[in-house]
Order: sequence, then C-alpha cells, then structure tokens
Amino acid sequence: MRLLLVRHGETPSNVAHLLDTAVPGAGLTPLGEGQAAALPAALAGEDIEALYVSTLVRTQLTAAPLAAARRLEPIVRDGIRELSAGDLEMQPGDSPAGEQYLRTVFAWAAGDTALRVPGGESGDEALDRYDAVIAEAAASGAGSVAMISHGAAIRVWTAARADNVDVHFAAARPLDNTGVVILEGSPADGWKAVSWQGAAVQPAGETGPAGEALDTAG
Repeated sequence: MRLLLVRHGETPSNVAHLLDTAVPGAGLTPLGEGQAAALPAALAGEDIEALYVSTLVRTQLTAAPLAAARRLEPIVRDGIRELSAGDLEMQPGDSPAGEQYLRTVFAWAAGDTALRVPGGESGDEALDRYDAVIAEAAASGAGSVAMISHGAAIRVWTAARADNVDVHFAAARPLDNTGVVILEGSPADGWKAVSWQGAAVQPAGETGPAGEALDTAG
C-alpha cells in the first residue's frame, strides 16, 4: 500500500506556537484555507483511493477540497489525531512544557513507549491507535491511501515504524502545513519512507545514516 500522511493546513494555534491537541481543536487561518485548496493540485499525481481524517476539525477542513476533487467521502478516525499534550495543552511550543512534550513523544519513537505525557497518553497508547487506523486502511484493499493528520503524530509514527527513518531524522525535520510524508509497505511487511516533504528518502542499508534525505532542500 502507498500511504500518504499529510499534515493539516495552518491554524491560529500554529501561528501562536501553541500545543493544541484536544478535540475539536482550532480551525484554519486564511492561509490554511489556501493550503487546503492547493492540496488537490499538489497531489494530482497520486491515485488516491481512500481518504482518512482525524476527529480534529482542522484535518476535516483541510481534506474538503481534496475530497471534492476526488469524489471521496472522508473517513473520520480518532486514531490519527494529534499526540495528546495532556496537562501541557495550549502551552507554548517553545517553552519548557513544549520541550518536555517533544522529548517525550520522540522517546516513544526510540522505543521508550511506556513514557506518558503528564495527564496525557503513553507511547503504547498513541502508537497503537495510529497503527489500528493504518491496519484498517491496509485491510480495505486500497492501493493508495491519504490520511490528513498532524505534525507530531506523523513524525513520531514514521520514525517508530519506517525501516529507513530514525528519530534523529524525524526530530530534525518538522513538517510544514500540508507537508506530506509518503511511505510504502504494509503492517505485515513493514514500511519504508519514499519521500519526506518532497525529498526522496534513502533506503536503509545504503551509504549514510538511516533516513538520510537525498535532496536536503525538501
């Protein structure tokens, strides 16, 4: 299966650099609406057979133009919502609270999944719910699936599950709004990242560290 993980369009909380992870969450800014409107053209070369969104309204607003262009009914699943900030909700991302959040969630990708965000979820819980939605999509038989999700969730899940992306790579590369990570594989056979926000990702086992981008301009 070809899996396109797409971050939602810009929100007011993104502009203010806040940890906004709770349902229903913020809507889109005018720029975010423009980013959503541009998504069908950006993904014109992809043969998308199913479209998933999270329970946060910003993913549903981002998906609407793509759904209309492809005549797809978005499938809403809580499992691909953002990683819960718990007691750190709405704290500035560049504060000690924001740093604690990122340290915790990237530790999950490194294997320390028992860690828990204060007042929030553990790595086991977060990765299990994300895995469940991807397993559902894979079981549907669709050859290519797009999921409009969230920046931290996409980066952490990819670092945890893709054979050729490590934590260092994912932590160093924040996703822009409507940035896309493309993977190929299956829950049974594993996943490899094909591209990260437009840059090809080097297969594991080739020269260089895991997850080295072939085009660092992406």
